[in-house]
Amino acid sequence: MQEAIAKLPTVSSAAGTPLEVHLLTGRNFAYQSAFCLYTLARHCPCPIAVNLYDDGTLHSESIDSLQRIFPDLVLHAHQTLVERRNEFLPREQFPVLCERWENYPHIRKIIDVHLARVGPRLVLDSDLLFWREPRFLLDWARSSGPPLHAIDAQENYGYPRGLMEELTGAPIGDRVNVGVCAIRSEQIDWEFLEYASRRMTELHGTNYYLEQALFAMLVAREGPAAIAPATDYITMPSSREIAHPTAAMHHYVDLSRIAYHRQAWRLALQST
Repeated sequence: MQEAIAKLPTVSSAAGTPLEVHLLTGRNFAYQSAFCLYTLARHCPCPIAVNLYDDGTLHSESIDSLQRIFPDLVLHAHQTLVERRNEFLPREQFPVLCERWENYPHIRKIIDVHLARVGPRLVLDSDLLFWREPRFLLDWARSSGPPLHAIDAQENYGYPRGLMEELTGAPIGDRVNVGVCAIRSEQIDWEFLEYASRRMTELHGTNYYLEQALFAMLVAREGPAAIAPATDYITMPSSREIAHPTAAMHHYVDLSRIAYHRQAWRLALQST
């Protein structure tokens, strides 16, 4: 799959209003980002405006490959993101968020993409492949940009729902998944995120799903959300769905990762 990046053709610019997307990526994920974006572009009737956020590990070879495929991509360099975090999220005021930014890269999908920015921003995970025109995402982009999320295969917040609802003051949505997610950047309350992160880690320690829990809490505060149809934007597709895709998008988590690396990406190239 990594070697196949060299064979992906350059995505030419198309006419129309672009669909803007944001991905956090790095050395170990650049090839996945390339396939995610390439399959999205091939099934999208409009151009896509790619924003990539370097997690600090992205090397020049990966950057060159991505820029060859997407000549107009915007790369947010790691050092620039560090400086932006220091300016708008000072450690003395946000010690927990800064510590998590340094030791838990997932939270950068919130911080690096949204900090001190405005407007709705659509964030994608790298381990996605698109199989059909993403009409739901296109319709969302044409709307006023409400919060958006996918549906998880099962609920994964890492923290008790009761605590999350107590901190948020609102019901938490079911099975919120952030493989595909969006929110208006100016709606994020950074003081709330600092407080919620501190309380949850104090009571229950750090957890892999903190970012997903925090996003579910933000959506609960700002809702109602646009929810990607679970049958068309599938988290952890079955082996049958992988072999014969019917959905617009697959998110290859957990047990579906093996088939993603062995089979799915090859089928995705055939479908484009």
